[in-house]
Amino acid sequence: MLISLDPQDTRPIYVQIVDEVRRALVLGTLGADDPLPSVRDLAVKLRVNPNTVSQAYRDLERQGMVYVRRGQGTYASPGQQGGAERRLLADGVAERALHEARRNGLTVEELIEAIRIHDNQRSSEESQ
Repeated sequence: MLISLDPQDTRPIYVQIVDEVRRALVLGTLGADDPLPSVRDLAVKLRVNPNTVSQAYRDLERQGMVYVRRGQGTYASPGQQGGAERRLLADGVAERALHEARRNGLTVEELIEAIRIHDNQRSSEESQ
């Protein structure tokens, strides 16, 4: 499982970790009962405080995304790869896009139009 943080992102680091784990579940790169990196290993890899990773894992556990086996580690919960989790991921992306659009003085309609234009351009590039 690949977790990457964006230093330009205004969201707290633990939220970025939560979102990255959620994304891995939705995309299937993290399957049911797959182990997550240990708190210490992930903290070293991401160069963050272990308490930050612990907070992210606690949030994920409260949300039912992961479970803890005492003395063994943290694992992805079964059944988290479905449509409901995909919807939560989409909601998070939409919320961040709306926040950025409003912060920059754009309307929802302008944002939607920009997304459509970029999607059409990307589709055209992929078909060439």
